[in-house]
Amino acid sequence: MIASALTDVGRRRSMNQDYIFSSTEPIGSLDNLFIVADGMGGHNAGDFASRFVVEKLVVHFQKEYPEKDIHGILKEGIRNVNRALFDEANRDVSLFGTGSTLVLATIKGNVLYVANIGDSRLYLLRDELIQITKDHSYVEEMVALGKIRRGSRDYMEKKNIITRAVGAERDVEADLFATKLKPKDTILLCSDGLSNMVDELEMEYIIRSEEDPGQKAKSLVDAANRSGGVDNISVIIIEPQIREVSL
Repeated sequence: MIASALTDVGRRRSMNQDYIFSSTEPIGSLDNLFIVADGMGGHNAGDFASRFVVEKLVVHFQKEYPEKDIHGILKEGIRNVNRALFDEANRDVSLFGTGSTLVLATIKGNVLYVANIGDSRLYLLRDELIQITKDHSYVEEMVALGKIRRGSRDYMEKKNIITRAVGAERDVEADLFATKLKPKDTILLCSDGLSNMVDELEMEYIIRSEEDPGQKAKSLVDAANRSGGVDNISVIIIEPQIREVSL
């Protein structure tokens, strides 16, 4: 397995409120760990929230959990860190309204395990680029109800309104996914600073065009900045290098 992670402040922001973590080495009971978090809640609160979420999750996962399956480990970690951030924000008035998106991935054998809250995303590139996660956003809820057309002006104007975030409520539910991987699969985790700036066809073209994961990540960030770079941009590229599909 090889991976490359990159975060960039973009062209419009003075502070990077994204925070990322990437390890191809074991973290506790997990064989590897990849996280993208995008903070919200004001200038200082957003920076604090994303860093808090990632660092506390890594500490939690460093413990061994021999009796839990991977989704159980992820759920418990996210639940505990959500509660910790919520309590911290209630103790400090400067953190009022703080919260963070979260997309997290770990791979065991040939299975990709994913958790997400908010609108940071995970994509899988195989025959085409497929979004595995589902955005927790106002516009996606309206699309599901048939009230907004994806890509319409109303959709584009309101796409940054998220309906679920780590730390925003005392309890939060993460969406969990498990997907079997195949040889030549590539995984992309990103904040909305990429997905709002670069369409999926261009993302796919860039990932296929570059040989090295580090160059793939850099080219994706560069594309977002060329399109305006209105937000912080975070990208993690993972090449699991599955040699054969195990049973």
